[in-house]
Amino acid sequence: MNTAPEMMDPTHYDSLGELLWDALLTFKTETALIEVERKVESRRLTYLETKHEVGRVIHYLEGRGVGAGDRVAVMMSNQSRWLICATAAFYRGAVLVPLDYKLSADEQKALLAHAGPKLLVTERSLMRRFKDAPPDVDHTFVVDEDWEKLPETTEPTPIVERTRADLATIVYSSGTGGIAKGCLLTHDAYLEQLQGLMSRFPMHTGHRVFSILPTNHAIDFMVGFVGPFSAGATVIHQRTLRPEFLQSTMRAYGVTHMALVPLILSAFEESIKEALTERPRWARRMVSLLGGLNEMLTAKEPNHALSRALLKPVHEAFGGELELLFCGGAFVDRARAEHFYRLGLPVVIGYGLTEVCTVATVNDLSPFRADTVGRPLDGVKIKIHEPGADGVGEVWIKGRTLMSGYLDEPELTAETITEDGWLRTGDLGWMDAAHHLHLVGRSKNMIVTAGGKNVYPEDVEGAFEELEVEEVAVFASGFLWPAALDDEQLIAVIRPRRGNGIRERSKEAVLSQLRSKNRRLPDYKRVGAVLFWEEDFPRTASMKVKRRVLAESLREDAATSALVNL
Repeated sequence: MNTAPEMMDPTHYDSLGELLWDALLTFKTETALIEVERKVESRRLTYLETKHEVGRVIHYLEGRGVGAGDRVAVMMSNQSRWLICATAAFYRGAVLVPLDYKLSADEQKALLAHAGPKLLVTERSLMRRFKDAPPDVDHTFVVDEDWEKLPETTEPTPIVERTRADLATIVYSSGTGGIAKGCLLTHDAYLEQLQGLMSRFPMHTGHRVFSILPTNHAIDFMVGFVGPFSAGATVIHQRTLRPEFLQSTMRAYGVTHMALVPLILSAFEESIKEALTERPRWARRMVSLLGGLNEMLTAKEPNHALSRALLKPVHEAFGGELELLFCGGAFVDRARAEHFYRLGLPVVIGYGLTEVCTVATVNDLSPFRADTVGRPLDGVKIKIHEPGADGVGEVWIKGRTLMSGYLDEPELTAETITEDGWLRTGDLGWMDAAHHLHLVGRSKNMIVTAGGKNVYPEDVEGAFEELEVEEVAVFASGFLWPAALDDEQLIAVIRPRRGNGIRERSKEAVLSQLRSKNRRLPDYKRVGAVLFWEEDFPRTASMKVKRRVLAESLREDAATSALVNL
């Protein structure tokens, strides 16, 4: 008989600090945190031990005068101390400012100057990047230097109370306009988001969540931190994202949940294909047949036990206990998501922006649908503003998870949020009869052809998803090189797979694949030329391609003479 406490009820709390601290007390004997360095476990803490570590940081913060409303910036790579420091900051009533540790030093300094935190929590390697010009903050706590200096404590002073209307975080996003903006998110927004997400996908003690995305990422903050802590689940951290180490850790700890972005999902799919190619033809055929049977038997909803029994070798490669893959941050390829579901590995597809806390819509898997980004969460309203004849219009969102505005940007806030509380997302989509949202692209990325047709780059890129290349991005030629070409056409920018370079044989193989897929598209969506590009595409923290930055690089460094016509 399972006597473990149930998940914390977010409706009973006024702040994240209260909920997280209560979780440390409630689940004290459960394992809270595991940290892995490649294949070696380097740290393991129960919830009670985590509470002790949080208490040490609380005393440090109190000694530095951090209290209600003070801002604490956290800029660290993926690790357990990120969660410990964040919990302590919330306990002290501080406003958390999560920063992307992958940004350049100049970008990080600019965000710190804008946010004005009282304290910066970071790592030695990141501080070194600032050299002789450290950020202008009152205090800096370097975890790999100062942690051992923290005092051993008993119980901390009473929690600093916050209301649901108080600010919980300032999260920087390029979401709806392209430049970094500080989204002001309240405790109510997070608690409401937690309630909506966990009601569809409840966690419990015994679940093991693999946190591989940086916790400043909105998805991991909820799925890899607040969600599992509120349920007494275990959070596992690992520094490297190399697929072989990820799968090794998944097998070692029997991971049940993880949040990832489409690029990592693609790497997992590639590892499955590579494993199958090593098996005899009859074995590959058997996996295909059993996948079809599993798809038929789980048409209404997932059945983990059945899928694991039918497709045991596939599941064992991922630890044998994987239940859900939360995927977001960029468009999820429909065929890839359907392939994983066919194998009994459900991919939860959602849609959100930092401006709405984490997700606004999510597919509940009953039944699984990879053609949409799901239905709105409870309490979230979606409407399509000024839809065209095809039903496509701008997606507007309203609800308690919505930010209260952008930091120090009243005009931008007014442009983004209507007077009656609707967020203008800049994303284009349509709603079907089942109230599922279908996305087609960003309004600012939309290409209007000479024939007056609207083309969304993400739609065309999806058609080339299975090309044997690293990355594909589609642009209008007139956007890349205004007036440089006689005819307006779509350009596919392709980065070949690492190690292939752009040798003629590999280039011709890619062109052959692309031509075949291109012919299946409607005329107005077809790509007219290809540009091979050897550098990594610039991406945001949520792994979306920075189209404007990439276009500027192409415009500066690539000549139109390098185009290969199709």
